[in-house]
Amino acid sequence: MSEQVLEAPENVGIKRKMHFRGKVIKTTTAGAIVDIGVKQPAIIHISQLSPEPVKKVEDVVKVGDEVDVWVRRIAPKGVIELTMIKPLDLEWREIKKGMVVKGKVERIEKYGVFVNIGAEVPGLVHISEMTHGFIRSPRDLVKEGDEVEAKVIAVSRRKRQIKLSMKALEPKPEEIMKEVKAEKPAPKAETKGKPKAKARASHPELPADYVPTPMEVALLEALKRAKEDLENSSGKARTAAKKRVKELEAMLSKRLQAHLN
Repeated sequence: MSEQVLEAPENVGIKRKMHFRGKVIKTTTAGAIVDIGVKQPAIIHISQLSPEPVKKVEDVVKVGDEVDVWVRRIAPKGVIELTMIKPLDLEWREIKKGMVVKGKVERIEKYGVFVNIGAEVPGLVHISEMTHGFIRSPRDLVKEGDEVEAKVIAVSRRKRQIKLSMKALEPKPEEIMKEVKAEKPAPKAETKGKPKAKARASHPELPADYVPTPMEVALLEALKRAKEDLENSSGKARTAAKKRVKELEAMLSKRLQAHLN
C-alpha cells in the first residue's frame, strides 16, 4: 500500500497514520516535541521513539534532527501525538469480512499460501480458495513475491488468523458456462479445432495433442467476446471491458500453466 509523505502545510486535516517529515525542536525526559508545520503542538512519547525500549530520549533523537513520524492520535485540546514506529497498513479493527485486499505472497506451503497484506500477521489463502478448478499445488498458480488480490472470508484477532480467498474474486465456472451457452453457437466448420489451436497459441509449450477442458473452452469463448467488446466500446464501457479481458486472460493462463507443471 503506497503512502503519502506530507510536508505538513498549516491547517491540513490531521488524521491517524498520516506520515510527516518533521524536525525535533525540543527534548524532555518524557519524549520530544516535533515541528511538523502545523499550529498544533506535536509530541512523541519516549515509548514511541523505537520498537525497542528506550532509556534516554537523546539516545534516539536530538534537537535539530529530521525524523519520519506518523500521527498516533489527536489528544484533547488538539495536541497531536506522534510515533516513530511505522503503523500497520491494516490494523485488526480495520480488517472486515468481505473486504478486498492486495498483498505479496511471502510463503508457500502444501496447503496454501501466506500473503502479506500489511497486517500484524499474513493472511492465509487455503489451496481450496485459490481457484475454482483443481490444482495439485499452490505453486501451480503463484510463486513467492507475486502480488495477488483476495477477499477476506474470516478474521479472528483472538486466534491471530486472517483467512483469504482468491477464487471469491473470480467468475464462477457456472456463470462463464451460462454466458457461453447464451451466445449463438458458431457453425461447426468454423469452430472445428479452434479451442485446441487457441489454447496452444496461449501456451505453445502445451503438447500438440492437448485437448482443452470444457471450462477452458468456455474461458476461450468468453475471452473472444470480451476482446470484441473491447474493440467496439469506449469510455467507461471500454475500461470495464479491458478489466474483463485481463481477468479472463489471467484465469486461462493459470489453468493452462497448471498442465505444464
